[in-house]
This record gives sequence, C-alpha cells and structure tokens, in this order.
Amino acid sequence: MFTILLILQVVMGLAIIGLVLLQQGKGADMGAAFGAGSAGTVFGARGGGSFFTRATAVLATGFFINSVLLSSPVVRSEHDPSTSVTESVPVETEIPAVETIDLPPADLPEVPELSGETATPATDDLPEVPAEPAADTNSDLPE
Repeated sequence: MFTILLILQVVMGLAIIGLVLLQQGKGADMGAAFGAGSAGTVFGARGGGSFFTRATAVLATGFFINSVLLSSPVVRSEHDPSTSVTESVPVETEIPAVETIDLPPADLPEVPELSGETATPATDDLPEVPAEPAADTNSDLPE
C-alpha cells in the first residue's frame, strides 16, 4: 500500500509541475483583449486558463491528501514508535577472516647508526653573503 501511494505521489507531483509550466502568465490576458488570436484555441475563447487552474487545484488537493496518508501510521508498516531504525537492521555476529600475505623481506640498504652526536650540516659549500644594514623603514614618513 505504501509503495503504491509513493508512486502516486511522484506522478501527481510531476503532473502539477507540468500543469504549472503550461499555464500562461497574467500578462498574456492583455494580449488576448486586443485580439491576439486566442479565440481559436482548443479550450475555447477564454483559453485554457480556467481548465488548467481547476486541474491544478484538483491535483494539489490530491497531492496534499496523499501526503497525509503517506505520513499516517495506518499506511506505514512500523507500528511501535519506541523502536529505532537501527534496531531493525540485522547484526552479523561473525567477522570474516582477513587473509595475510607473507612477503619476502625487502632488499634495502642498511642505515648506519648515529652515535650520540647530532649531525650538523656542512657549511663549507655555501656562499658567503655580506651583511647589509637594515633598511630604515620610517625614513619615508614625514617628521
């Protein structure tokens, strides 16, 4: 029952969207007053405005009633409001075993161990930079 009402809800929603998109705006009536050729339409001299308006109202009423039915506990299969959604999910008791793959040891070079001294970088190959006096940043300001 719930699935049928849900499908009906989607169809009515799409039908309402289609009807709203087919309706003319309020400015279109002004052109009809000056003879814009709306007298030869399928729905008569008044056009399809009243038909589309009534059809939209009927579909909107059905959409509203269907929404209330979908949310009612009569249609839903869940009758106990105290139960949680997570309680309805089955729990697996067995954990699947993970296979381990034994890999041969990698051929990595040995790293020499450092003694208690800390390594210092070599500064012999760095160029010497002459020390420049700090630029006076306040010289641009008026005194």
